[in-house]
Amino acid sequence: MAETDPKSVQDLTNVVQTLLQQMQDKFQTMSDQIIGRNILIIITRIDDLEKNIADLMTQAGVEEIEAPPEKAKEGQGS
Repeated sequence: MAETDPKSVQDLTNVVQTLLQQMQDKFQTMSDQIIGRNILIIITRIDDLEKNIADLMTQAGVEEIEAPPEKAKEGQGS
């Protein structure tokens, strides 16, 4: 068996480590972009859903449910 040159083994190891790090960085960037886009899509859908619910409530003649007035809360505590 031929002896392997330690310098060439170290060089190869360094090249492989560099390539793996570059791949990891690219995957991380792509993952961040995908997550960012998905969050924007979800936010847009939630906004649309809220608007649709508000429109339906208006059509049905229902007002938004709000917290009871403070006077009602005070009377309950005593």
